[in-house]
Amino acid sequence: MNRYEITAANRARRACVYIRQSSPHQVMHNQESQRRQRALVERAVELGWSHDNVLQLDEDLGHSASRSSHRTGFQDLVADAALGRVGIILALEVARLSRANQDWYHLLDVCAVMRVVIADTEGLYDPRAYNDRLILGLKGTMSEAELHLIKQRLVEATRSKAKRGELRMRLPPGFVWSDSGCVQKYP
Repeated sequence: MNRYEITAANRARRACVYIRQSSPHQVMHNQESQRRQRALVERAVELGWSHDNVLQLDEDLGHSASRSSHRTGFQDLVADAALGRVGIILALEVARLSRANQDWYHLLDVCAVMRVVIADTEGLYDPRAYNDRLILGLKGTMSEAELHLIKQRLVEATRSKAKRGELRMRLPPGFVWSDSGCVQKYP
């Protein structure tokens, strides 16, 4: 999709910039990601929205996109899109929106019915258009697969550490690891 396919009807509704990072650690220590995500407000302005009509949704900072049940910002975004209040959704990458295909395709369906455009750093997408829908579908599927691969790597790393005898689990209160790697009562 190109910028000239954004309609006046889209611009009459709100532009929503969805801002999310997966963990509180990322929120605290990866400020550049937040700056890049918040800069999407200027992209919305370049596409024809006024500053007053651009909403930043950052309620989901520190929450994984693996499911939507605990992400109120995402839930509100889908609801507002379904109610016809949203003309465009901007995200740094679509994986910020959802890493669960059920949630992703639900959002795409709502956007298609309500004629909401989706934008990331690579382009503008109309979920009603076959090619755009195909690209969005692939991006959503890849982000869910990427989440699976990340989990798989973490499990394999933990197993590897355990095989070497280096895995240290969190101990209950009153116990500590000794210098020799044994569990002992807290001195």
